[in-house]
Amino acid sequence: MGQPFAQDHTADVPASPDQVWAAIATGPGIDSWFMGRNEVTASTVRTVFGEYTPELKITESDPAHRFAYRSGQAPDGRFIAYEFLIEGRARGSTVLRVVTSGFLPGEDWADEFEAMTLGGELYFRTLVEYLTYFAGRFATPVTAFGPSSPSGPSDRSGLSGPSWTRDRSLLCRELGLAEAPPPGDPVRLTGEIGPTDGVVYFANAHAIGVRTPDALYRFMRGFGKPVIAAHHLFAACAEPDQARQAWEAWLSRTLT
Repeated sequence: MGQPFAQDHTADVPASPDQVWAAIATGPGIDSWFMGRNEVTASTVRTVFGEYTPELKITESDPAHRFAYRSGQAPDGRFIAYEFLIEGRARGSTVLRVVTSGFLPGEDWADEFEAMTLGGELYFRTLVEYLTYFAGRFATPVTAFGPSSPSGPSDRSGLSGPSWTRDRSLLCRELGLAEAPPPGDPVRLTGEIGPTDGVVYFANAHAIGVRTPDALYRFMRGFGKPVIAAHHLFAACAEPDQARQAWEAWLSRTLT
């Protein structure tokens, strides 16, 4: 048993079709809003995010109009496919549509679909935020993992369990946020990261996204660990190893 699925997101962004194309069809562009390190060749899109290292085949590449890629199909039928549709509008704006589709096998496909849906909302909103505030710039991606927690076993989808509720509350407290912060709420980052102000640009049950003048910060419910910080740093002086160490220290202090 399993279930085919499709998710469809559309937004009007204040970026040109060429800027949107750079964001969705180049390695540095994908680095600036998706996850981990990415590489785009003539035939594949490769991602390295911890131990997750998919390589997807490009199935359509029409510059500034359409870009699509997909995984192979596993013996149990599992696959995932991404399609980006770009339509230029007047005054340099663009309508961007992203369709994610595929097949989830197994009796517990609904758990995985819920996690995928919440994650897809975060990534699409981050892409829109990037194209709205940082179009034409490329970020240094930084991934940091929070401390392990013996009280947080994984559920059937592989996500950390009860500890996430506790860790989300601690994150909100450290960021000066309510438990369910709406977009636009102010954020103050201090400690190992240094003082900087930002705003919430996204929040759902599995993630919180924060925008500052020089970064997009994301705190996510993790796979096997309570929290993953998956950030995009736009400052020219960003040094990924130092930033990762600082964020891991921040997470350790905040969550223990």
